Amino acid sequence: MSFDASEGRGRSGSAAQLVAGNSNKPLAEAVAAYLKVPLTKGQVKRFADMEIFVEIQENVRGQDVFVLQSTSFPANDNLMELLILIDALKRSSARRITAVIPYFGYARQDRKPGPRTPISAKLVANILERAGADRVLTLDLHAGQIQGFFDIPTDNLFAAPVMVRDIQEKMSTENLVVVSPDVGGVVRARALAKRIGTPIAICDKRRERPGESEVMNVIGDVRGKACVLIDDIIDSGGTLCNAAEALIKNGATEVAAYITHGVLSGGAVSRIANSSLSSLVITDSIQPAAAVLAAKNIRVISIAPLLGEAIYRTAREESVSSLFY
Repeated sequence: MSFDASEGRGRSGSAAQLVAGNSNKPLAEAVAAYLKVPLTKGQVKRFADMEIFVEIQENVRGQDVFVLQSTSFPANDNLMELLILIDALKRSSARRITAVIPYFGYARQDRKPGPRTPISAKLVANILERAGADRVLTLDLHAGQIQGFFDIPTDNLFAAPVMVRDIQEKMSTENLVVVSPDVGGVVRARALAKRIGTPIAICDKRRERPGESEVMNVIGDVRGKACVLIDDIIDSGGTLCNAAEALIKNGATEVAAYITHGVLSGGAVSRIANSSLSSLVITDSIQPAAAVLAAKNIRVISIAPLLGEAIYRTAREESVSSLFY
């Protein structure tokens, strides 16, 4: 089944289909529900040695196919599954294949941090193109320049509209400050602050070793104000928790955080639960684990409508950027 690329959602006789990998089936099903179509039937299974086998069980010849798969943990398995899905569709004569990657794994390896190190994000871009992807649709890339790693059209969506709506529903913006947890996230914080009409502040940190950070200074006035920390990825949670503690020490009345991709590895959930954060809000770009769903101060908001609308507009050759500006 598919949705019409020329008229409306869920109409018959269409030329576009939605295929899901196994990394985030609930998100794929929510996107399909938004588009009012069932997912294209297919089978992704593993042999005893964990080798991946894919079979597309519907005709996709001449179709505009969207493959939804986050390359989150286990990153290598999910990436390989995405590549094999793309290859299966290419060999089934799909007209155009769009890799919809809500969370683009390896995005943090976007440059050489030292001698004799790889630029893995570029390698992944090359592999996706070689596998047969005709375009890429992703969300809040860790570094915007990764779009330039591809020689095919690449749309980088932003979760900001979804977050702004949630902030306005849950918090008063009259005494609010948007805070970047590090200097590198200032552009993201400024963009969010502009949307809701609030000032910004910055946490200046010094990282002693990978995976550990220490907040040294808070740049900006946060005394007597509620703070919203904004970032693209939360992994171990150390940076975010240190930033929240520094903000409280500098007189903030409350600290909440809005993060697009909840990697939350290791003891991150426990660290968040015992931190100064009143709440952590993440999207479902990565399927949340049971521990995340059970955490009292972690909440998940859905990006399914955003992804669904972007897919719909791409299929109809309409503007995607107008969703954000």
